[in-house]
Amino acid sequence: MKNNFVIYSVNNFDETKCIDLFQRKDKSFGYQEYRRDKETYEGWYKVGSYEDMIFLTNEEAYNSACKNIGWLRSEKK
Repeated sequence: MKNNFVIYSVNNFDETKCIDLFQRKDKSFGYQEYRRDKETYEGWYKVGSYEDMIFLTNEEAYNSACKNIGWLRSEKK
């Protein structure tokens, strides 16, 4: 996610998964999902390949993330 500005991150209930919603230099928006194993302390790993999707607004990116990422959709309720 080089050169992208993270607008905000959303973690799941046990903080083992998160999504970053970001803005690119060209002013488009996107998101990426990550996961981590808390017991290993090795950091976050990319899940899926959402980062190349392009959205005109942050709201469009967030709505797409809610549709595509099951845990986010469940926690949004």
